[in-house]
Amino acid sequence: MKLAEQAFNELFPEKNLEEYQFEIKYTGRFKPYNANVRCRRNSLQFNLSKKWRTISKDIQIGLIQGLMLRVFKEKNNTINMDLYNYFMKNLHISVQKTNTDPTLEKSFDRTNEKYFFGLLEKQNLAWHNSIRRLGSYEYGSDTISISRVLLEDSGLMDYVVYHEMLHKKFKFNSSNGRTCHHTREFKEMERKFENSMEMEQRIKGIGRKRNRLFGFF
Repeated sequence: MKLAEQAFNELFPEKNLEEYQFEIKYTGRFKPYNANVRCRRNSLQFNLSKKWRTISKDIQIGLIQGLMLRVFKEKNNTINMDLYNYFMKNLHISVQKTNTDPTLEKSFDRTNEKYFFGLLEKQNLAWHNSIRRLGSYEYGSDTISISRVLLEDSGLMDYVVYHEMLHKKFKFNSSNGRTCHHTREFKEMERKFENSMEMEQRIKGIGRKRNRLFGFF
């Protein structure tokens, strides 16, 4: 049985497999270990990063099942989904740390020493040019990416870097196909950043500036 069909049968034994069509495509257009699903009527196309080709079928089934739950807007949990979550939470161990930047590295080191006792493993560090997204953390490549709009504000840069470091520390919680990245523990530690409320206001200021730039009202 094909991968998607097996994932479907194990997740929805009460549904009729013959009513649906499935396709899996591996693509180099995605960042490592990213994926999405496109649905048209009863036809589902799963697009997976080519990195998934060599990963255990059991883990891939967990990924596909998580995407299926989004499409069908249902809640469920399987052993395969648990395997997928475990894989993603521990993927950083095997990822090479070869991408860095002197400015971001200084920000990371400052923040690591002040808030993590210097114990948090250094990730890949990179800039991006988006002003809509100030920072992000990619589990698949173990990369913190920071917007260049923060280059002139080292204090705010440290705060955004800190936020993304918390994603590395706490990973995510998953239950019944729903994933939470900003848990209560995450938010409590985020507030421990010095002048965190002021930093949030400054971020909102950037948001207002962005809205004016793009004509949002």
